[in-house]
Amino acid sequence: MSPEAVSITVHEGDLPAGLCFGDAVAVDTETTGLRADRDRLCVVQLFAPEAGCHLVHFPPGFRTRPAPFAAPNLRALLADESVTKLFHYARFDVGMLERWLGVTCRPVYCTKIASKLVRTYTDRHGLKELCRELLGVELSKEQQSSDWAAATLTPEQTRYAANDVLWLHRLRERLDAMLEREGRSQLAQACFAFIEYRARLDHSGWPEEDIFAH
Repeated sequence: MSPEAVSITVHEGDLPAGLCFGDAVAVDTETTGLRADRDRLCVVQLFAPEAGCHLVHFPPGFRTRPAPFAAPNLRALLADESVTKLFHYARFDVGMLERWLGVTCRPVYCTKIASKLVRTYTDRHGLKELCRELLGVELSKEQQSSDWAAATLTPEQTRYAANDVLWLHRLRERLDAMLEREGRSQLAQACFAFIEYRARLDHSGWPEEDIFAH
């Protein structure tokens, strides 16, 4: 499976009505930077095997409007508690989606957290490393630092964005098996449930401080 083998559709400002992603959808965001208090949401990419890959692009005209963006269909999907949202590093994405779409993603699954709970033999928990080890897939991160605030997305950006969600369902399967093997599934679920509050701490002035520390 590759971006070339999956249908990728770009929408402006929202998803079309009636689009179904089943009971789990992979989600990622592209922004103008990694500062939650400064940077803006530009793209939300979503994937499920039965639906293909869909990118919701917020071009400059949308991003000059006050947050949250309207995007009623996208917001409804992200808020639907019957659909699990799969992320890699959900802490950042969940916070940006809450800020710019006014929606709390729930329930969520984070492959980065799951990796840290079971791949304790390494400190490399990036998506590229996970895909290489668990799936035998090499990801290109060439477009990671490109200009996502541009008025249109390049074909290279579109393929890159798709790649960031294309493998999350399969990674979840592998990581769930490892969590079960190590007896850490319940702990992982508790961590996932806390992500929305960790994201709110980031946006409220505690991005680095561990409030549980002595």
